[in-house]
Amino acid sequence: MKRFELIQAIFNNQLPREPRQVTATAFAPINVALCKYWGKRNNELNLPVTSSLSIAVPTKGTTTTLLWAPEQTQDNIIFNGKEMDPKSSFVQGITQFLDLFRPQHKWYLQATIKMNIALAAGFASSSCGFAALSLALNNLFTWNLEPYKLSILARLGSGSAARSLWTGFVEWHRGTRDDGMDSHASPLAEDWPALCIGLLSVCETEKPISSRKAMQHTVNTSHLYPYWPEKVAQDLVKIKYAIDKRDFSLLGKLAEQNALAMHATMLSSQPPICYFLSDTIAAIRRIWTLRKAGLELYFTQDAGPNLKLLFLKKDITAIQKFFPSVEIVSVFSGCI
Repeated sequence: MKRFELIQAIFNNQLPREPRQVTATAFAPINVALCKYWGKRNNELNLPVTSSLSIAVPTKGTTTTLLWAPEQTQDNIIFNGKEMDPKSSFVQGITQFLDLFRPQHKWYLQATIKMNIALAAGFASSSCGFAALSLALNNLFTWNLEPYKLSILARLGSGSAARSLWTGFVEWHRGTRDDGMDSHASPLAEDWPALCIGLLSVCETEKPISSRKAMQHTVNTSHLYPYWPEKVAQDLVKIKYAIDKRDFSLLGKLAEQNALAMHATMLSSQPPICYFLSDTIAAIRRIWTLRKAGLELYFTQDAGPNLKLLFLKKDITAIQKFFPSVEIVSVFSGCI
């Protein structure tokens, strides 16, 4: 199935041509993957090889405002107050996504995007970006789509965007259908008020290779990748158990091992892909030293040099002492 056919299936061949209002706004949070998504079984539909599980960071993400602009001849994208070059890869990605909804009848939008995290630096900017865009389109056109269908739409923009429509814990189901209609995310009922995330920024410049390219290169060339799906399947069951039982030690251990296993597949690809910087490694070593000394602290790392720390509220003071620059969020109650 092609992308356009999937869109038609979602809308039952009745894709609206014009919105019922002039403007609409939506927010979507970044999500921190505790059990990673790394590898596609279908590149065009962004269908994952495995399921995955994340937790949202509700104070960090993207707010997108769409303005209907029938007089324009192209989309106008304003990012954090700056009008973007239509030829830039950033704008092209948004335009290509919007094209899915205007195959015959051309219309254009002004999109004002405000993002309070670094772009393309490993903080899930594409996830919250395409999730917010999907939600804003749903509001603008009054689609009234079910959440799982919006998750599928967001997935077409960026795979992990499927998980950024909700707060809390979210599972992205791999699905088995070739048309992708069963590959979407859904929230878990559990909360965990004592759980905290620390965003530890090492470098906020754009990473040298995109997640999309790194992922495909890993699948194609890593001799370790064939072991990855089985690793994820085992980790996912155990992580859900840890969440259910509020077993933080187990959760932290599994999330950290899962992240390191993902990066091991990248390091074993040919040529290798390495997102670690010297400051990344120094921070990881410090985490391990502190944990050995008795501080329950773990990390996870996506496709970028920056780390997300995992710890409990009772240890906030210690975390701030050892990592003064960390931005701490209580994921079920906002900023600390």
